[in-house]
Amino acid sequence: MFRKSHFIGAVLTSALMVGATVAEAKTLKVSHNLPTDNPAHISLEFMAKRVKELSGGDVKMRIFANAQLGTQRESVELMQNGLLDMARSNAAEMEAFEESYSALTLPYIFESEDHYYKVLTSDVAEDVFMASKDKGFVGLAFMVDGSRSFYANKAINSPADLKGMKIRVQPSPSAIQMVELLGGAPTPISFGELYSALQQGVVDGAENNPQALVDVRHGEVAKVYSRDEHTMIPGVLMVSTKVWDGLEAESQKALKTAAREMMDFHRDLYNKQTLEAIEAAKNKLQVKFVEVEKAPFISAVLPMHDALAEKSPQLADLVARIKGLAK
Repeated sequence: MFRKSHFIGAVLTSALMVGATVAEAKTLKVSHNLPTDNPAHISLEFMAKRVKELSGGDVKMRIFANAQLGTQRESVELMQNGLLDMARSNAAEMEAFEESYSALTLPYIFESEDHYYKVLTSDVAEDVFMASKDKGFVGLAFMVDGSRSFYANKAINSPADLKGMKIRVQPSPSAIQMVELLGGAPTPISFGELYSALQQGVVDGAENNPQALVDVRHGEVAKVYSRDEHTMIPGVLMVSTKVWDGLEAESQKALKTAAREMMDFHRDLYNKQTLEAIEAAKNKLQVKFVEVEKAPFISAVLPMHDALAEKSPQLADLVARIKGLAK
């Protein structure tokens, strides 16, 4: 059967094929699945400008939005195989490729937005980035992606309200387990199919940040946003190990510096646009925002923290260090 990834691999230039040298591919192709007006795309364009400046034009980035080069999973697989230079996904999707990311997707692992960003710019982040080097890619930057809450056509004030509800989740073990512990029925569906799934009743609700209500107009088909803020799952920008190892030290430094600058730029932009998205969802799409008591949600999912730590010493260390940074 013809697969989309086969087509993508065929149309990429020979400079991106397995065995190609970075000297032949100074313009790095970057794939993501979000629209061009999303803060992530704007921030990646900012990074592209900075890396060009910092490298004196030796390294450039070309950003492909809207899953033009494949879904998040397809893009990561292509990057692993040396057929794509860079990809932007998120920590939940990345659990399937590197278990270290699962420490960042635990519900209520972050006590605040400041704690969240402190972790994303710490040595914890660097250790997660490098954990996948032998798997075909390394991380360059985390990207703030807000807090995620439930939305549906009814308020979800407590875990009891989730009973019997089919909730769309990302294809992430932790997301699936979280919804199960809260009493819902987790239903993995691709992000691009979610609008129609909500519209047609394939799922009863979903969980995401407020941007989703406006950017992809989920607020048209889900009218109540219940702010339990169960997770803060960052986006993650990665580069192929083959590409990274082929770069000169100065080019690596330029890419890392531009990535770090992009993180701060993106945080400011994202938080500003989130407030604007909430107002647009309320006023233009008539979405009702509900503040909920978080304690029952936290109690229901806390066993996930211990369970993850018991899986391996590496994960136990990451969980402990993340919590330690809250102090």
